Amino acid sequence: MRAQLEQDFERFKRGLPRDFAAHVRAAYRIDLTGRYAGEPLPHPIGKGSGQLSLNAGQLEEDAAAGLAFVVLKTVIAEDETGAQAMAAWAIHETRMRVERRAASDGRPGWTVTWKGRGWDRTLDEYLALVRAGRDVTRAGGPLVVPSVKYHLPRLDEPFRDAEYRHTTGRLAQAWGAPPLLVEKDFSPTLAGDALADDRAQILRWLREVPGRIRAASPLPVRVAVKLMNARFDDAFQLDMMRAASEADALVCFNRLFDAERGVAYGGWDLSDRNLRVLDRLTPGASPRFPALVGTGNICSGRLMLDYARRGCESVELHSFFQLPLSQYPATHGSRTQRALHALLFAPEDGLIAGMLALAARGELERRDGELHFLDLRAHAHRPG
Repeated sequence: MRAQLEQDFERFKRGLPRDFAAHVRAAYRIDLTGRYAGEPLPHPIGKGSGQLSLNAGQLEEDAAAGLAFVVLKTVIAEDETGAQAMAAWAIHETRMRVERRAASDGRPGWTVTWKGRGWDRTLDEYLALVRAGRDVTRAGGPLVVPSVKYHLPRLDEPFRDAEYRHTTGRLAQAWGAPPLLVEKDFSPTLAGDALADDRAQILRWLREVPGRIRAASPLPVRVAVKLMNARFDDAFQLDMMRAASEADALVCFNRLFDAERGVAYGGWDLSDRNLRVLDRLTPGASPRFPALVGTGNICSGRLMLDYARRGCESVELHSFFQLPLSQYPATHGSRTQRALHALLFAPEDGLIAGMLALAARGELERRDGELHFLDLRAHAHRPG
């Protein structure tokens, strides 16, 4: 299998097979099936919300590359009059800068820096993108998920339910058929906002928002909550996860915040913290706990395995899809295709190599002759 993997790695530099998940299953007896908020995926690799998912052309390119899911750029919720409590987040993005960022221990890594925030066009334009995503999904392409920033009140204020009703209702109408999936974005840049100074305030949001989105939707809806890295200790990250236990999935965790530069960032410090927090999860009293989606500095299949072995059923990437072309071993294809090639087929640190190594050490067992990506959760320190 090592020889097969090296051969595939070389020949797929010019392009991946159209159904590479089927090829992996046939050649390596590995079932790459993942999940996002209960929805099955052909493999676990998706794209997080941002500048790489704000038009139909990007969705079509990702469908051609074979991506499993795409979370759209985050729209700012509004009521029927067009008023937005979180209007300050509808800021036009500056150009993204792909930068080297060393970890605190000196390891070289990458981050992507920009100053913008959410969708800065109209809700009608966003709904047109949602309909395009719906068509891509129903044509057999990646699962497309809208992302929303809803009103987050101060501790002594009520929620603006009119925003929840109007925006969620319009999204449901655009999607058309159940289930509607929504990712609620707790933006990383919120860490630089005074709203995020109060722990009780944050925990209230996380407890109440999933239910408010469900109550606002005319369709059955599954809610994924994208958790920020708060400016508090690791224990508070766990408090946030427990507070959001009514969500269908938790995306753990969005970027760190550099107060000096006023920007969010990624790299090894981000993945180190995320994995450290996930390591601290222990079986709790509640039998129900949201599914986990990993995010943060996922730059190799081995790092995907680190998240999977802590309970994550899929992963969201952003920065790794934007590196200079020289950083990918593939010689042809879009950045999405080249990233998938490296993440899956790299003989030293790709996902296939990592799963085969776990099996060789007796840490992952075959069922009916196959290794299963979702079986990696058995190594996680969490319920189920």
